[in-house]
Amino acid sequence: MPMKPPTDRRLFFLLNVGQRRVNRWIESRFGAEGGASAAQAGALFYLAKHDGALIGEIAEALDLAPSAMTGLADRMCKAGLAERRRDEQDGRAMRLHLSDTGRDKLQTARRGLESINAKISEGFSEAEMEVVARWLASLQTKFSNDDRGRIP
Repeated sequence: MPMKPPTDRRLFFLLNVGQRRVNRWIESRFGAEGGASAAQAGALFYLAKHDGALIGEIAEALDLAPSAMTGLADRMCKAGLAERRRDEQDGRAMRLHLSDTGRDKLQTARRGLESINAKISEGFSEAEMEVVARWLASLQTKFSNDDRGRIP
């Protein structure tokens, strides 16, 4: 019986390559259909539950740098997915609100997410996917924003 080759355990490398490939797959499938980008979809999902959130709150939820979030908000507003409005209590702060187009794209993104999750979990049992989900979630606490600049 032939020996099975050892499993590639370069986890950081595999995680990065996998993330880039999944993002390219998403962009090729859904971006071509006039859908929102992966980053825009993430913001749409957040706004669906927190419409009118401060731009900084969205950045924190998506783990984006403030400058990256500003650019994302600019692109979303230009695409008609969201509208910026000044905060009523603090005129310097900006809030992002879903537009009607954003709500439509959110529904497309939800359908796409079902397809993406099915593709990602294909060939794995529920128990295996539970371990994968737990491992990925653990990365958020093991490498929290509080640990920036420190080597684990």
